[in-house]
Amino acid sequence: MEYLFGIPRFTGKNSMEDTRAFLHRLGDPDRNMKIIHVAGTNGKGSVCAYLRSILETAGFTVSVFTSPHLVDVRERFLIRGEMVEKEEFLKAFLRIYEMLEWNELEEGRGYHPSFFEYMFFIGMVLFSGTPADYCILETGLGGRLDATNAVSRKELSVITRIGLDHMEYLGNTLAEIAEEKAGIIHSGAPVVFWDTEESVRDVFCKRARELGVSAYAVSKKDYSFLDFQNKSIDFCLHTRYYDYIRLTLHTQARYQMENASLAVKAIEILDGGAHISKEQIARGVEKSFWQGRMEEVLPEVYVDGAHNGDGIRAFVETVSGDGWQGKRSLLFGVVKDKDYACMLDQLLVSGLFERVVFAPLRTGRRLDVATIQDTMKNITETRHIRIPYECFANVEEAFRTLTNHRKPDERIYVAGSLYLVGEVKEVVDTLRSVEKNHD
Repeated sequence: MEYLFGIPRFTGKNSMEDTRAFLHRLGDPDRNMKIIHVAGTNGKGSVCAYLRSILETAGFTVSVFTSPHLVDVRERFLIRGEMVEKEEFLKAFLRIYEMLEWNELEEGRGYHPSFFEYMFFIGMVLFSGTPADYCILETGLGGRLDATNAVSRKELSVITRIGLDHMEYLGNTLAEIAEEKAGIIHSGAPVVFWDTEESVRDVFCKRARELGVSAYAVSKKDYSFLDFQNKSIDFCLHTRYYDYIRLTLHTQARYQMENASLAVKAIEILDGGAHISKEQIARGVEKSFWQGRMEEVLPEVYVDGAHNGDGIRAFVETVSGDGWQGKRSLLFGVVKDKDYACMLDQLLVSGLFERVVFAPLRTGRRLDVATIQDTMKNITETRHIRIPYECFANVEEAFRTLTNHRKPDERIYVAGSLYLVGEVKEVVDTLRSVEKNHD
């Protein structure tokens, strides 16, 4: 892992041709895989989780490659619902490492995979060693030039909600960003996408027409909220093959209705109603779990990886409708290359939180305390908001302070970067381990 995290020392930007060539040197492990490729700004991991759960409920075996991980790098590789063993991860790592052309690399030439490319290659090696009925691949960044797009063929492409994120790489408008995401659409594989606005829809439909494949849009018009109780959501989805399906989500995250609907539509197009029943879809959706998305890690303590402006919008919408009658406190943390001022503005203006605390993350991309303090001061003064806020030295100190001094009617939320979610989950794991040893 030290080597992998230090990869930027060895490589710069690689072309798609380089990635495809190395995949070929690995023996084209993707050649016999039935690949479902998922891209988008928000909701990719959740859609992958719903797809996996439905397929496995229907009796299919599934391999899944996702990113990022929260605590353990092996979270990125699921085979038949389980993380790969450390020994298998190491074997796959070494197979790639031993193929690198060190003489050329020492001379400033040759190919060395980036961190994400290395992860993708490890996944391909692992998955080819344990074949499955389907392989679900989540893109890292963008789509057109993403390493996962180096695969030779796909069964289906799925594109989740498009938002303004990673604009320095993908473009300044939703349409420009959609162009990059549309790069995962391949000939011979239909595409299912979340329909946000006309400019985005036009991009996906145009790309599909050029390649001669079908495009299927899913939007809020396709589902209706029914009930919220016992921290679960009931909603009804209208489908082509199954008519109306009543679905239950064991989460408080309202935005998961969108992701589950997209996944069900993808299954519908993939299977055509031939092998997967309406009942299997409902059970698969109900059983699905994706950590770090409005996940209750301790009683009345929720973590959510709302890592950009659109994610914060969905988070605020969920919290405002969760029915909690007591006080709410928020732990917020974000990386410096996000639009943190916009994210904080949404959180503070919502009026949902009586106390906000901030902590810098361990990553080198962390936002420093001085910057967040200036931003908080500017927003509260400009918006005329009176809300107590405090900055801590690190995430563990902030989280322990919130939980140790929580009032009986107080619910704690943790929102922002997935790095923040990962650090909080580490603290929670430590707390549980201590309690277990004490017992």
